[in-house]
Amino acid sequence: MTTLQGIINRGIINSELQFEKMGYISTNVSNYNTNGYKNVRFEQMLDENGYLTGVERTDFSPGAIQRTSREFDVAIDGVGFIPVTSPNGDVSYTREGSFKVDKDGYLITNDGYLVGDGIQVPVNYDNFVIKPNGDVEIISNDGTEVEILGNIPLVNFQNPEGLKKGDNNKFYLTVESGEPLLLKNHSRFKQGNIEVTNVDMLNEVNSMLRLNASMLASFKVMKTINDMYSKALQLNQ
Repeated sequence: MTTLQGIINRGIINSELQFEKMGYISTNVSNYNTNGYKNVRFEQMLDENGYLTGVERTDFSPGAIQRTSREFDVAIDGVGFIPVTSPNGDVSYTREGSFKVDKDGYLITNDGYLVGDGIQVPVNYDNFVIKPNGDVEIISNDGTEVEILGNIPLVNFQNPEGLKKGDNNKFYLTVESGEPLLLKNHSRFKQGNIEVTNVDMLNEVNSMLRLNASMLASFKVMKTINDMYSKALQLNQ
């Protein structure tokens, strides 16, 4: 038999989990303007004892592709991730393709991660081209001279939801995600474009309002039970 004290304790634990879910929603809303950000949802389940449990899941569905006309920007049209390497040699994976060139001419992410195996862009060139298959070239204005600088690789995972989330829209492989699988003969890169977030703002706001109403109702029930518990203790004195 569940006591009043047990009901209050369960209510507190469940409320803490609701606060945690609210945190995920707030993070999604705050990243609405972050290119390549993937919506994170916190799925809640009620166990047989009435306690809420939750699990974090990342929605890797593609976001809309937006034209920027910047030559180093590239969007992935479909599934896949671009491998990038930190200055410390750690490899992570991203879909955020707003790249730039560092002081040595290497193509890097905005936070200094090397793109692919290292693609060095010369100081002087006419046209910089990222082809749909990831080949990076510079081409003379008359189109007679082409120099291939390298290739931006594209990989995928058997279980992308198993990836570990890092900072700045980067992900790290885990046992659950499996090893990266190189995608060959594809045509998924779109130069001069960027993938925006896949967060559905209307859905997130609605979720926030529903959760807020649920939390207020839970607090009222807990207060009522707590008052009953306090009166019961007074009667026993």
